[in-house]
Amino acid sequence: MKKIVSGIVISLALSTASFSASTYLAKVNGEKITLDDVAMILRNPNIKFDTLPNKSQKQIINQLIDKSLLSQKAASSAIKNDKAYKDALKKLKKDLSLEIWMQREFAKISISKTEKEKYYSSNKEKYKTEAVLEARHILTKTKKEAEDIIKELNKAKNKKETFIKLAKEKSVGPSGKKGGYLGKFEENKMVPEFSAAAKALDKGTYTKQAVKTQFGYHIIYLEDKKKSSISTFDKVKLSIEQSIKQTKFRNKIKSITKKLRKTAKIVIK
Repeated sequence: MKKIVSGIVISLALSTASFSASTYLAKVNGEKITLDDVAMILRNPNIKFDTLPNKSQKQIINQLIDKSLLSQKAASSAIKNDKAYKDALKKLKKDLSLEIWMQREFAKISISKTEKEKYYSSNKEKYKTEAVLEARHILTKTKKEAEDIIKELNKAKNKKETFIKLAKEKSVGPSGKKGGYLGKFEENKMVPEFSAAAKALDKGTYTKQAVKTQFGYHIIYLEDKKKSSISTFDKVKLSIEQSIKQTKFRNKIKSITKKLRKTAKIVIK
């Protein structure tokens, strides 16, 4: 069912694109080559034809001209009387009918504000943002080295400035060159000992005891911390609407299929 929904989304995107191609790039025996035709070759909506180099544009247009010429030749031949052609066309029409029908059934589904609010209230955990820490650290091989660095920090007037300086000079970790900066990370993404020590700190403070991990001994400086939070309803209501709509659509199709099975003659070999 997910493939069906995805197919609908893709088809909608293609049908939307087709209305935007009002101009043509070339004509082959009166048949227009449009930006829609180009899109089918590029297969990437992020690539804009008019931004491509002239050489690439000419190659694409010539490729489409050749395709148009061959298509016209094939259409003028007796291929339409071929059984393989007729079978393929029959299947194509059947699949296209299903696709268009599915699009329309999907579009019929409406979601009320009450439904969205109820879904949000029942699924708030889905919209939870984990707590984030921003920190620096100095990594040493021995506990004594770490303790000596902590003593220097304790004496320093500007703690952060001194921490950065010592990290560049004494840290054996790869972040030492950046003043020990580790960036922002979810509080439980580091090794347990490091995470526990970091999230226990207040903003602008450092660990007064060396923190031992499998990598060595750390002194951690906490730049900033943001508590876990839940996104507001307004921020996620569009996502909620799509989620409910897809669930309703799957259930609708399942119900229709179930009814059709009751009256259909099905033979499985």
